[in-house]
Amino acid sequence: MDSFEITKIAGAVLSALLLIFGTKTLIETTSHHGPEKPGYVLPVAEAKAAEAPASDKKDAGGEAKTAEAAAAPAAAGGADAVALLGKASADNGKSIFAKCKSCHTAEKGKPNGVGPNLHGIVDRPKGSAEGFKYSEGMLAKGGKWTFEELSAFLTNPKAFVAGTKMVFAGLPAAADRADLIAYLASQADTPVPLPK
Repeated sequence: MDSFEITKIAGAVLSALLLIFGTKTLIETTSHHGPEKPGYVLPVAEAKAAEAPASDKKDAGGEAKTAEAAAAPAAAGGADAVALLGKASADNGKSIFAKCKSCHTAEKGKPNGVGPNLHGIVDRPKGSAEGFKYSEGMLAKGGKWTFEELSAFLTNPKAFVAGTKMVFAGLPAAADRADLIAYLASQADTPVPLPK
């Protein structure tokens, strides 16, 4: 075998590899395998909706509730959870806050994470955690984080603040929001008293 035949064999092998890997790369670049939306949505709202008994999913006439009816707590300004604050459990709220710990802290002096530190959040101006870069929507919202505002935000963050960076889907259950707000209210130098 002379060097010319060895060169032809090596060329054929390299051409075959180029054809195989080139075709594979072309297919991968032209087909979409990634998520439709970037980021990760926490499955809390979906899990709570799936756990609801069938009687909760239908009204008195037996018809399924519409999306507008499901969004009623957010439209009501979070008053449903505020009404439960007198009986809310900060201990339960602490366990609910475990879902939030991947992005937030609530202890005094802890640094911001993916989300701002929530220490002293109740009655704090929106978009005011030192050193955290808020979305334009949050900065434009203005006002303070009252119990009602926190409840409405926790129901559906994206509906409450257009353009929010928060990817959390929300807490649809008023009792869960009340417990979480009770916990957050307790995480302050001078906790704001809960309504009775």
